[in-house]
Amino acid sequence: VQLQASGGGLVQAGGSLSLSCEASGRPLSSYDMGWFRQAPGKEREFVGAVNWSGAVKKYADSVKGRFTASRDNGKNTAYLQMSSLKPEDTAVYYCAARTMGIMVTEGARYNYWGQGTQVTVSS
Repeated sequence: VQLQASGGGLVQAGGSLSLSCEASGRPLSSYDMGWFRQAPGKEREFVGAVNWSGAVKKYADSVKGRFTASRDNGKNTAYLQMSSLKPEDTAVYYCAARTMGIMVTEGARYNYWGQGTQVTVSS
């Protein structure tokens, strides 16, 4: 499966942004979807994940209550809705896919990755 992330941009603190991850090559319904981010000089970190059906979701503590992961399998697209953004949310955001199974937060356990989209939050 190939993944194409989009929707990043520049937003002021407190604002909102929605990321999309469009899949091609295989039905997205075969995969659990994860979102990760990497800030300059920092390691990649887990942000959120949604299982193949959309019924199960996990979030990092740092984004819980502010970010929402979702998906539309009919459109072969996953989403990350981000609100109440903070400057520390600034990073390149990646979507990733993993053959459906147990929900995991470790990036190494995801098989397919999108190219990343930059999110910059100004103070």
